[in-house]
Amino acid sequence: MRILFLTQYYPPEVGAPQNRLSELAIRFHRAGDHVEVLTAMPNYPFMKVFEGYQGKWLVREEVDGVTVNRTWIFASKSQSVPIRLLVYFSFVFSSLVVGLFQLKRFDLIICESPPLFLGISAWMIKLVKRTKLLFNVSDLWPESAEKLGLVTNRFFLRISKSLEEFLYRKSDLISGQTQGIVKNISSRMPEKKVFWLKNGVDLTYYSPEKGIPGWREENGFGADDFVAFYGGILGHAQGLEVILKAAVELADEKRIKFVIAGEGPLKKELMDQSEHLGLANVTFLPAYPKQRMPDVISEIDISIIPLRKLDLFLGAIPSKIFESLAMGKPILLGVEGEAKELFINQGYCGLAFKPEDPASLTEELRLLFSDKALYDRLSKNAYFYVSENFNRDKIFVDFKQFIQLYLNEGK
Repeated sequence: MRILFLTQYYPPEVGAPQNRLSELAIRFHRAGDHVEVLTAMPNYPFMKVFEGYQGKWLVREEVDGVTVNRTWIFASKSQSVPIRLLVYFSFVFSSLVVGLFQLKRFDLIICESPPLFLGISAWMIKLVKRTKLLFNVSDLWPESAEKLGLVTNRFFLRISKSLEEFLYRKSDLISGQTQGIVKNISSRMPEKKVFWLKNGVDLTYYSPEKGIPGWREENGFGADDFVAFYGGILGHAQGLEVILKAAVELADEKRIKFVIAGEGPLKKELMDQSEHLGLANVTFLPAYPKQRMPDVISEIDISIIPLRKLDLFLGAIPSKIFESLAMGKPILLGVEGEAKELFINQGYCGLAFKPEDPASLTEELRLLFSDKALYDRLSKNAYFYVSENFNRDKIFVDFKQFIQLYLNEGK
């Protein structure tokens, strides 16, 4: 099988879709399929094209046996809607040109959304090259942008929703990252085959025995400090102010330290707020590359996983959950709905706090800090639950079978 992954995001960028898609591509390659990736010049999260890729239209390289085709993108740090659209459509244009005229035909295109607009390129390549299209939805866009207040123009929202449904109809297969996404799409497109391509973890990379010591020492944390860690995007959806407010409440607990690691549009605002509050127990760090994450997670005590209190996130499962659990680190989950049901109620891998409620976060954090027996029980559950239910090797086998069954039906 010849497979083309079409995605705006791919390593060496860091992030959830980058990790998920690259590991999926590598597994297809190892299974004997011919795999190529069509992606943008790396620029995320700094929104500046990485050194070595600047000023180029097309760069071809091989990464872990997978041919990666990187095309031009207009990168900008601006958060204005017109500029963000220019960023997205610049890659739609370059990926379409390269996909049509510089790549061979594939049996299947796997297109990552968001950005939703990349589906335009995928659909046109599908038509011209007469191939099949699997549309992978990791976020229900534009619904999420509307509910977060990031897009308010009613005309633009109507056009985007029409495009979303058009792309679903024109796709041969659809996959979604959560059960909530799958149910949403299936309710609107009952004739479509939709697969739950759940997030997971590579257990050969993340496990309790992994990690090289030294992260605590290099960042000034003592062996007795209880480190509560957030690592990921510092954006509008996460509601990270809850961590700063909890840090105010826990200033008397000298051993409890908070770490916020990552990049994003709200980083400066959060750092300014922390400085204004005089929070000596909060440390901001840059985003870590994937190869450093086992070292980092091995030396923290818990991961804080927050999202804003919106119905939109009832079906959300933040990908940062999996790495922490695989390394035996309990989570403090500030997400209602599907994530809470899976990892707190079923897996008992951590404790839940009310989204955007610093008093609730403070209470649960104090409990984990003070109750060693509870902490140890949650830690053991964490690795067992994620290894049994979210092993990326098992997920890949099911996904490949789903695709092959459809392709075989058409023969």
